[in-house]
Amino acid sequence: MDFDNDAILSQVEELAKQRQWPRLREVLAPLPAADIAAILSELPEDRLPLLYRLLPKELAAEVFVEMEPEEQELLIRTFSDTELKEVLDELYVDDTVDIIEEMPANVVKRILQHADPETRRSVNEILKYPEDSAGSIMTTEFVDLKKTLTVKDAIKHIRRTGTDKETINYCYVTDPSRHLLGIVSIRTLLLAEEDDGIEDIMDTNVVYARTMDDKEDVAQTLSKYGFLALPVVDTEDRLVGIVTVDDAMDVMEEEATEDFERMAAILPTDKPYLRTGVLETVKSRLPWLLLLMLSATLSGIVINSFEESLATYSVLIGFIPMLTGTGGNSGSQSSVAVIRGLSLNEIDFGDLCAVVWKESRVAVVCGVLLACANFVKLLLVDRMLLQNVDVTIPVALVICLTLVCTVFCAKVVGCMLPLLAEKIGLDPAVMASPFISTIVDVMSLLIYFAFAALILGL
Repeated sequence: MDFDNDAILSQVEELAKQRQWPRLREVLAPLPAADIAAILSELPEDRLPLLYRLLPKELAAEVFVEMEPEEQELLIRTFSDTELKEVLDELYVDDTVDIIEEMPANVVKRILQHADPETRRSVNEILKYPEDSAGSIMTTEFVDLKKTLTVKDAIKHIRRTGTDKETINYCYVTDPSRHLLGIVSIRTLLLAEEDDGIEDIMDTNVVYARTMDDKEDVAQTLSKYGFLALPVVDTEDRLVGIVTVDDAMDVMEEEATEDFERMAAILPTDKPYLRTGVLETVKSRLPWLLLLMLSATLSGIVINSFEESLATYSVLIGFIPMLTGTGGNSGSQSSVAVIRGLSLNEIDFGDLCAVVWKESRVAVVCGVLLACANFVKLLLVDRMLLQNVDVTIPVALVICLTLVCTVFCAKVVGCMLPLLAEKIGLDPAVMASPFISTIVDVMSLLIYFAFAALILGL
């Protein structure tokens, strides 16, 4: 069911003005937590704590997780100690960790002071892992079973302990030393006989991650197999946590956002667009713009070195933007395709030769077809219709041959750079549109003037 958040927001604002708190609670309570968080984020800050306190306890905790860090910090500062403890008691450990990572030190100290000892221990355990590791996004709240249990005893155990677990769809079978032995789903338990042993019905072919695995790889594993959760083991194969699909989706969204920002030559930021200040936005964009501006001066150096030749055939100047633009677009197409393949683990550096061979063939076909179309356009439109007598067959030949070579070089460069970046440990997205366009611009100009010198005798 879809909710009209704009209409609900107007209703909430009106009810708040009239101080109809019971009615406000009735309006908000049926909504999903994410929608409530979105609605509350649109309200003035002074109303946020009051309206948040109208929510039922469990729903309030879910809404708190969906809020932006700035709103969470505001609420924490207004909470009494009792209110803060109530919220923390309702949060899953991994959500608590996510919140702590976004809060200033004084707020973190207060959160940990009011968390129960077990939660503090779990939070500290997760915080010790690197930011990009599986351990940093896992939760320690899962259902574990012993292989000696019967199905009847296992279901009793789940009913007794599952309330506080993040998911009970999968249960993990461990030995007394917590080594992961197998996995059993709720569906399997419900369809089995009550006196069946867990050892007999568990799946021992378990796909798992290690605590130090890259969190993006973990998210891709969940996506590949369609799992709702993935067990995480330490170096001694002891089960220490699970990564759930909602956390994997957050990772994939975060990684996709970073890739888009890097592909657009913007330093990554984790703040929403409208919540990012002007100066902060400038700081994220200016370094790349400066770098690209300085690198683009290479194109100017190339043009200046052929200034006298261009004075003789000034008609060549008008086609420089078309050639550099086509080259940049061709390189971007290849780079984006390769970056996508890398992100989905469809290709790796070992496929370099195969990728270059494929893109070379694509480049030849695209280049020739573009050159043929451009040759016809130059003679029919530029020379005949626009009466540009300087566009002769030799000039058209220079432009079209340059186009073929530029497209070829651009696609080869565009497919190679992301693979090379991956090999040396850089983010392949860095080698996207702006960076490749700058390189291809210089290459296309050098090719252009080489053909002009060869055919036109410049």
